[in-house]
Amino acid sequence: MEENTLTEFKTRVQTELMEGLVPFWKTQVIDYQNGGFIGRMENDRTIDRRAVKGLILNARLLWSYAALFRYTSDDAFLTLAQRAYNYLVDFFLDKDYGGAYWFVDFQGNFVEPKKKMYGQAFTVYALAEYYKITEEKSILELATNLFDLIESYAFDKTHDGYLESFERNWSLAEDLRLSDLDMNEKKSMNTHLHVLEAYTNLYRIWKNKTVENKLAGVLRVFHDHIIDFDTSHFKLFFDEAWTSKSEGVSFGHDIEGSWLLAEAAQVLGQEQWIEDLKPVSVAMARAVLDEAMDRDGGIMYEADVEGISDSDKHWWPQAEGVVGFINAYQISGDESFLKAALKTWTFIERHIINKRYGEWFWRVSKDRKPYREEAKVSEWKSPYHNCRACLEIMARIDAILVDMTNIEEL
Repeated sequence: MEENTLTEFKTRVQTELMEGLVPFWKTQVIDYQNGGFIGRMENDRTIDRRAVKGLILNARLLWSYAALFRYTSDDAFLTLAQRAYNYLVDFFLDKDYGGAYWFVDFQGNFVEPKKKMYGQAFTVYALAEYYKITEEKSILELATNLFDLIESYAFDKTHDGYLESFERNWSLAEDLRLSDLDMNEKKSMNTHLHVLEAYTNLYRIWKNKTVENKLAGVLRVFHDHIIDFDTSHFKLFFDEAWTSKSEGVSFGHDIEGSWLLAEAAQVLGQEQWIEDLKPVSVAMARAVLDEAMDRDGGIMYEADVEGISDSDKHWWPQAEGVVGFINAYQISGDESFLKAALKTWTFIERHIINKRYGEWFWRVSKDRKPYREEAKVSEWKSPYHNCRACLEIMARIDAILVDMTNIEEL
């Protein structure tokens, strides 16, 4: 791919970030009446001011604002990150038992006090990012205390890996599901993917030997239990002894995981993991490209043993797809991945970005019709996937351009 094509690609991504996403998340989601941020906004920007506020939304806002401050040096993002952090500490953290509640109501009273490991992991991930811009000891202490709680209660000392969900007092929950769409099983790929992500970010700021060993342990869990080397997909749900309980494929998680695994190995810095996971990352990206990318560049959602089972194109697999394809190119040098990344970004521009109300549609159908009843902001819809993708894409294109320049100079 020509340098000017890559430069134009980066410019298009930067334009969407700075002129599309940033203005929306900077101004539209602050809850001036009750503190923190709104819990839900419909596609037409109608706000439900009594909606519950989710831990995942609040943690992802904290991560996003901190990351955007690091990129822009705009003090408005520092203020927003502080707001997200303060609300997290004041309302989501359990002062009696430790950990973070799953939901609070619009006034900050807990309504779902479960300690879901997915949520604890995202909180660690966000706190580590916030620490990068503040370097305040109390923030690091909070992140490390949550790490200790995860290891004390959720780590399976018999079979390895992490159990899904606990009651407020850290007794194992009967209903372990992350959402109504998930299986009620002891372990899942999804939770482990975000524990991996959290520990990667924590290890960036805290070179602690225990964190190093635990991060390597999560990579081992993926290698030994979650990655299906026959298909280059993730297995999704398991019992405590790692017996697979599902046959479905989540293409978004596959392509997201393809680059998060490579990133974790690089941050860990252990050469064996770096080399072992390179072909895995490329193979998983190739499987998504071959099996899930539609002719229009959009990535379809799910498959089962008979083929595509959900052909809708959700916002977050598109965002993760662009990053995952670029990562696969950086590892392999196979230009088909770079072309795929550009094709998916073009699909995002044409069909996922909501040009009337801003931000992105939750999903469009196979024939590119948006689901206008889906929320624009919710406990699951945040700036994390698309803002992070933009930051990753721009940084990776910069690295590719530097490599091109170095090759030319040789």
